[in-house]
Amino acid sequence: MKALVQNFTTQLNEAKAIADKAIISSSQNINNIVITGLGGSGIGGTIIYELISDSCKVPIVINKDYFLPAFVDANTLLIVSSYSGNTEETLSAMQQAISKKVQIVCITSGGKVLELAKQHQFDFIEIPGGNPPRSCIGYSLVQLIKVLVAKGFADKKLFSDLEASIALLDKEHIAIKTEAQKIAGKLLNKICVIYSLGTCEGAVVRFRQQINENSKMLCWHHVFPEMNHNELVGWTTKNDSLVVITFHTSFDYGRTQKRYTVCKPIFEKYSSGVIDIAAKGESKLEQFLYLINIGDWISCYVAELRGIDPVEVNVIDHLKAELAKF
Repeated sequence: MKALVQNFTTQLNEAKAIADKAIISSSQNINNIVITGLGGSGIGGTIIYELISDSCKVPIVINKDYFLPAFVDANTLLIVSSYSGNTEETLSAMQQAISKKVQIVCITSGGKVLELAKQHQFDFIEIPGGNPPRSCIGYSLVQLIKVLVAKGFADKKLFSDLEASIALLDKEHIAIKTEAQKIAGKLLNKICVIYSLGTCEGAVVRFRQQINENSKMLCWHHVFPEMNHNELVGWTTKNDSLVVITFHTSFDYGRTQKRYTVCKPIFEKYSSGVIDIAAKGESKLEQFLYLINIGDWISCYVAELRGIDPVEVNVIDHLKAELAKF
């Protein structure tokens, strides 16, 4: 896994080359967009939503279930994201979309999704397979950008932001690893409570998932200002097994930053400590990819400190095997 994280910018460059060659047809009369996918294949949808929701002129829904929302119809753009191409829930949603004559684009490395895309002559982008889906976020996220730019729902500036992101991550590579290693030592034998100040929840969700899968640890996340209306009340008892990690970007709303300033001493009082991680970069994409990369490194270093294999997901394999019996 560390080798895959190490090669993140290589993957982003390869993903851009794939996107440059991909042919995506234009769409007409699109009233809404649904991006369906789960786990490592689905997190790209969560991130792209945050990148374009303030500029996209039609509603975007991120779907992580067997079923599509009832509003989905022939005027819906459905982007199917499944790294393996065999994700059970995603295939179920795709079959419903086919029956509703939805406008479909697929992002996959193969499997049944690719087979259906070819059978029904849907646009698709094929990405390299053979690795854990969560390690290939660069491939899937860049293709989401490609599809949404090609369809006219995202600004092509995202591609220049991508190039700037690659340059930033290459420049900061050593510093990112050094900081990640220091932070990992503070997370050992702790339960991580991860917060976003509202503009990078996708990166926070990604970090939570990486702590789950790579580090094999339970954790949870929440987002400001919503947590101020519920979870904050739970911070009333000292618990040294908890450590708070907060992701910050330069796009965080000023009033939300003030909320965090008030809340931080509360977290410090009732946990073992608070770790603030500030994104670097100019654009949202640069800052999100920076946070994703440092979070990936942290999860790998925690796994190393715990003496476990960050790649194996035996319990998920067991779940799939048991489900196959029904």
